[in-house]
Amino acid sequence: MELKNILNSACALLALFSPLASGKEAPVLPEGYKLVYRQDFKNDQSMGDFIATDKRVWKWGTEKGVGFIEHFAKSKYKYEVRSPYNIALLGGIEVKDFILEAKLRQTGKEYGHRDMCVFYGFRDRSHFYYTHIASVTDNHAHNCFIVNGRPRTKISHETTKGHKWSSREWHDLRLVREFGTGKIEVYLNDLEKPIMKAKDKTFEWGRIGFGSFDDTGRIAEVRLYAPDSRKSEGKDPFAKGRQ
Repeated sequence: MELKNILNSACALLALFSPLASGKEAPVLPEGYKLVYRQDFKNDQSMGDFIATDKRVWKWGTEKGVGFIEHFAKSKYKYEVRSPYNIALLGGIEVKDFILEAKLRQTGKEYGHRDMCVFYGFRDRSHFYYTHIASVTDNHAHNCFIVNGRPRTKISHETTKGHKWSSREWHDLRLVREFGTGKIEVYLNDLEKPIMKAKDKTFEWGRIGFGSFDDTGRIAEVRLYAPDSRKSEGKDPFAKGRQ
């Protein structure tokens, strides 16, 4: 093996098994899983990996050595069917089975639906899953949802009473998706016990993303692990909804 290939392999292994910048260990991966995307938002060019519903309300920043992207206002965007406004979609890659990790920080005021969202299985702007993590749970908040050509519908069969965003500065997210079983599990801070569970097999391959229904927040240290990934052929799905 050429020296260049050896070094590339070593770097890939180091990125996979070394602790995250936060000090949190990478997950114990199922057989065949590997790191397929990593983003530490070290400069403002990193925002170029994402397609936003309204790029005017997204920016790059850094604080205390942590790089992040931030949505700081409600997007001027009109959905086809009722679903979140603020979305930054990872543009170049699709996954089916995966483990997604990131750090989230909610920067808005406290109220019942104070939220951040994670998007996955994204086919187009009217067909995707998302998890809404909010202060209080009800049929429209703090649950897993499907958008399938009609307004979002709750699919989670287990959840908690809500999440206290003010409890700490950054919150550690882990989302596990297995298409074959339909499993969706969402973890936050306690990475041993899920805060939500859902089961659905509607969408197979799709893109992932982050944002909020209409609040503000930051995303840092994104890691995406999967047994397989493929290049996304989808273009900008939000063009028709921008205002």
